[in-house]
Parts: sequence; structure tokens; C-alpha cells
Amino acid sequence: MIDFGYTINTDRQIDYDANDHRMSHFILSREPSYNLCIGCGSCTATCSAGNFTDFNFRKLHLMIKRGEISEVKTKIQKCMFCGKCLLVCPRGVNTRNLILTINCAIDELKL
Repeated sequence: MIDFGYTINTDRQIDYDANDHRMSHFILSREPSYNLCIGCGSCTATCSAGNFTDFNFRKLHLMIKRGEISEVKTKIQKCMFCGKCLLVCPRGVNTRNLILTINCAIDELKL
């Protein structure tokens, strides 16, 4: 066999279907407006906790949708529950109830 000077690398794709989607299903069953989010970032832009910590509601939403729930418990505790995100959401997502539902999911699913 001829050596061309390169090797075949393993693929770096992420299989999101293999991730844990229990939290996403739990949240959708209790807060249907969760599915309306378009990821515009208005909630993150007005977030009081985001100004002082690394809390980012948009990234949190994306992690839950993808099933990457390992860091959700530590991130959600940084929310100050001020409600600014609820006021600026153009799609009317009930973010305050969403935060409470995420906390309930963490407790009930034992994450």
C-alpha cells in the first residue's frame, strides 16, 4: 500500500439523538410555550443575572433542546427570577414558569 502522508480521522459529529431528552419532554408537557422560542436572544440581552454572572438563558434553552443537561442544574441556579425576560419575549414564552419547570424537572428526574 502506498503511504500518501495522511490518515483518516474519526468523525467529529455529535449524535444528538443519543442524548437525554427527558427534561425537554418534561418541560414541554408542563409549559407548551417552550416550543415557541425562536432563540432571538432578547431574554439574554435584558437578563440581570447575565450582567453579573455567566448565565445565558438562550444557551440554557439550547442545551435542553439538544439534550445536553449535565450543566443545567448549576446554570439555572444563577437566575435572579426578575422577570425581565418575560416582558421582552416577542413570542410570549412564559420564561418565569419555564425556570420553575426546569427546577421541577431537575428534582423529579433526579438530575
